[in-house]
Amino acid sequence: MFEIAELGYSVSKADYLEKVPDLRTQLLTIQQQLNRFNFSVIILISGVDGGGKGEVINLLNEWLDPRIMRTNAYDSPSDEELERPKFWRFWRTMPAKGTIGIYVGSWYSEPIAQRVHNDTEDTDLQRQLTQIKQLEQELADDGTLIIKCWLHLKKDQQKKRLKQLEKNPETSWQVTERDKKHLKMYDDFAKVAETVLKETSSAQNPWRIIDGSNIRYSSLTVGQHVLDKIKAHMQMHELQQSIPAPSQSPEIIHGNQLRILDSLDLSLELDKKEYTEQLNFYQGKLNKLARQAHQKKVSSVLVFEGWDAGGKGGAIRRLTRALDARNYQVIPIASPTDEEREQHYLWRFWRHMPRAGRITIYDRSWYGRVLVERVEGFATEQEWTRAYSEISNFEEALTNSGIVLLKFWLHIDPDEQLSRFKEREQISYKQHKITEEDYRNRDKWAEYSLAVNDMVAHTSSQTTPWVLVEANNKRYARIKVLKTYCAALEKALG
Repeated sequence: MFEIAELGYSVSKADYLEKVPDLRTQLLTIQQQLNRFNFSVIILISGVDGGGKGEVINLLNEWLDPRIMRTNAYDSPSDEELERPKFWRFWRTMPAKGTIGIYVGSWYSEPIAQRVHNDTEDTDLQRQLTQIKQLEQELADDGTLIIKCWLHLKKDQQKKRLKQLEKNPETSWQVTERDKKHLKMYDDFAKVAETVLKETSSAQNPWRIIDGSNIRYSSLTVGQHVLDKIKAHMQMHELQQSIPAPSQSPEIIHGNQLRILDSLDLSLELDKKEYTEQLNFYQGKLNKLARQAHQKKVSSVLVFEGWDAGGKGGAIRRLTRALDARNYQVIPIASPTDEEREQHYLWRFWRHMPRAGRITIYDRSWYGRVLVERVEGFATEQEWTRAYSEISNFEEALTNSGIVLLKFWLHIDPDEQLSRFKEREQISYKQHKITEEDYRNRDKWAEYSLAVNDMVAHTSSQTTPWVLVEANNKRYARIKVLKTYCAALEKALG
């Protein structure tokens, strides 16, 4: 597939100087227009060593407005990055809607390098490419435009380019021992790269292979390609916006799942004496296990969902009393901020992933997409239905990196909820917890029940099952949460 980029395309200096001003003007104009659109642009610049990636990126930064664009360069992962799921370092730098992010050394670099150096097998590469395709599909489904450019050189051209760079004192620093080593592995590199490009080029996210032998040609080609892709995406976006959204149909997904919550025995309880004994025991056990997990660099992510007044806060406080405050953080999730609305909905959760041995506790979570956003109409039917697979992929990435992931749904019945609402209204330090919205949500109990049952049915797996907590009795619920986390840590620690 590289043959088309080995034909020796070139642009004379005169033609280049003639075409650049108009291209720059058009790029700046389209970039300013992008600010009005509800999508971001990701530009991946990849290719062979010496193919001119740095020169092209520098020109794009010169031609475009750097205030609404960011270039992200990635080398070997830092210690901080190695302690988190591998896509964490890319998610945290995703461009906001209306802006452009340029990536060099993207999520393709490590899989290619590992396979070329025989650090992985073909099966490992295929698994990594599947994860990359999932990532790009999720971004594209959210409206992100992904432009992928591969700058190619023939083997003799690469050798010549590296020699030229090395001879010039001003550019010799660009040629490393790694580049020379890679030159000797050119055939292996080309073979792996061809596999990667074929596997990850799709109608929605295609690769554009560009001859990198002439920097004027490659720069103009990349610039024009970026311009054309953004224009086309704007036109498609405007067309989609003009088509009326289909009416919401909350019952599309569910089948016979209404019994999942109804099957819970909400009469389960603990008396005060038994609760106190078990609380002391399991908090002491958790403290020991959490210290061991910290020493062995085993991280945890705990997700708490449930009805309003379901007891999430109380359960979290009983957990954190057993933990070292330096090693955990509790992330309360409310309506997204303006900054968060400009990103993919998973972005704000990726950014809080814990370092090795630490704990992140989410008080409400990414499941808002299939719960409140679904019921209240903040997400379209297409958005919340595809979220089931997006969330499953996200959670798989966490567990694959060694994170202990637990998801708790604290379940109470409507009568118990109403009783707790009334109790909160009578206690001064709890009055802030009750709002008119809490009562309004009670009117949609049936719709939320349907959404919860669908959520449990579609996002439970052997590795990331939902833990359904019978929470009419707060003492019983708190002990079940503590016991479950202790058991999960024991299993992870062997």
